[in-house]
Amino acid sequence: SFYEELLSRGVLKPLTAPVEGMAVKEGSCNYVAPQGISSVVKYYLKQSAGADVFYEQHVTHICLRDGKWEVSRKMGPPEQFDIVILTMPVPQILQLQGDIVNIISKSQKQQLGSVSYSSRYALGLFYEAGTRIDVPWAAQYITDNPCIRFISIDNKKRNIESPEIGPSVVVHTTVMFGSEHLDSDPAEVQQLILSQLERIVPSLPKPASIKCHKWRYSQVTKAVPNCLGRMILHTQPLLICGGDGFTRSNFDGCIDSAMSLAEAVKSHL
Repeated sequence: SFYEELLSRGVLKPLTAPVEGMAVKEGSCNYVAPQGISSVVKYYLKQSAGADVFYEQHVTHICLRDGKWEVSRKMGPPEQFDIVILTMPVPQILQLQGDIVNIISKSQKQQLGSVSYSSRYALGLFYEAGTRIDVPWAAQYITDNPCIRFISIDNKKRNIESPEIGPSVVVHTTVMFGSEHLDSDPAEVQQLILSQLERIVPSLPKPASIKCHKWRYSQVTKAVPNCLGRMILHTQPLLICGGDGFTRSNFDGCIDSAMSLAEAVKSHL
């Protein structure tokens, strides 16, 4: 039903562009978000009957105050909430300070501590409108390079090629490269990726701009075991955590956890 709704609204479309080297599981379908994956999140936020959304809020402490949760952040005063739901990567939940440190039980800490993630770098190359990128594929999985695992001509993959919008190329590194260079100088990492990219696609034109992003928590390699997509840390007031660290790192995993969280919050209200 989630896919049907998103497809009917044009938020998702079936992937029709050629992707070389992709392992296709029998009976599975692949989709693409023409306006980027953030459009899926924005679509659901619009359905939320007027939720106020604040971005770039770095939470540091969660404390109990008079039957409510007091949440502190790096910038700005603390705020109080009736319910707190945490969906950041699991290691970041364990880094939070305040009463939460003692509220998480010993067995829960062990479960949360067992979660592991792969790390990788993503590199974005952005071009002026009208630039031609002459390759026969929209995306490609690379199996024989120590640095690069995936290359996507992003506008081609999303099927939104337009003379007004410049093309962009997205490169994902291998997991091994990501872990080996996790604390390396970003400028050096960018240069290493670019030199390997030039070997794989020598015809790539010079981009107008480049962005290199370190993805410390890329995909879950080991999720919290046997938790049905959520973990309740405290009931009155409710403090609960979920996300792909409690299921698996794909859209289905995110939906499973979201449904599980919604069910817990609903029964609590």
